[in-house]
Amino acid sequence: MSAFKVIIVSGLSGSGKSCAIKALEDMGYFCVDNLPTALIPKFVELCAHSDRGIQMAALGIDIREVEFFGNFTALCDELKAAGHDIEVLFLESSDEALVRRFSETRRPHPLSRGGPLVEAIRLERELMEEIKKKADRVLDTTNISVHQLRESVLKLYHPKTAGSRLTVSVLSFGFKYGAPYDADLVFDVRFLPNPNFVPELKELTGQDPKVREYVKGKEETQGFLARLSSLLDYLLPLYEKEGKSYLTIAVGCTGGRHRSVAVAESLKESLGSMGADILVRHRDIDK
Repeated sequence: MSAFKVIIVSGLSGSGKSCAIKALEDMGYFCVDNLPTALIPKFVELCAHSDRGIQMAALGIDIREVEFFGNFTALCDELKAAGHDIEVLFLESSDEALVRRFSETRRPHPLSRGGPLVEAIRLERELMEEIKKKADRVLDTTNISVHQLRESVLKLYHPKTAGSRLTVSVLSFGFKYGAPYDADLVFDVRFLPNPNFVPELKELTGQDPKVREYVKGKEETQGFLARLSSLLDYLLPLYEKEGKSYLTIAVGCTGGRHRSVAVAESLKESLGSMGADILVRHRDIDK
């Protein structure tokens, strides 16, 4: 039986397991949610022998699968002993975030049994603690949207094909709204002159030519961009050599509307000239 990759997705109810599994499915993983654990070894065997050429699978397991907790370690050991690449992804979130999500969707918690929602959440957290400790990756979804969760799963698990290039995400943000949780490199550009204090520029954003000209025209910006481009020109090949598929570079200013956006757009141009695949996102530009 040939080896292939199996990702077991587990975690707290309401933490985003369905979204994570959907993202994996879109990446080409053969996905099954809430498969009885007794059937997992047989499922893996069938996938490995399938004429469909299945090479990657993702299994969603949650609190409803009670047997999961008793034989989890033995199950993973059995699959690894057979030569398969097994990884456990555990999703968690704060009690407050989970309460809000269940309230918004009006879905019952699987352990509620008519009692207070917060007690059901805390009980599940206790029951899942051992699984969390054994997980290869723990992803906290408290402060991220479903779109950001999808991006995180893509970044973690998208298969890297031979000869593929490093994909660089450039993210602008405002420190007043919190630093991004998933950034590999963070650069603070609050030392640059702020267009927010220029009346004719205040209501514009860093995507506007007038704001970009103002920011990039400053001596401080030119010096910073030259040094940053030189640093990234040195780092990117090393990240690729290390086997990294995705790199997130975050650029922050106070509000995330002017300086960080202008710098991120400039980075897009300079990194593109280096041959990297660039994705740009402005997290707080509309706040």
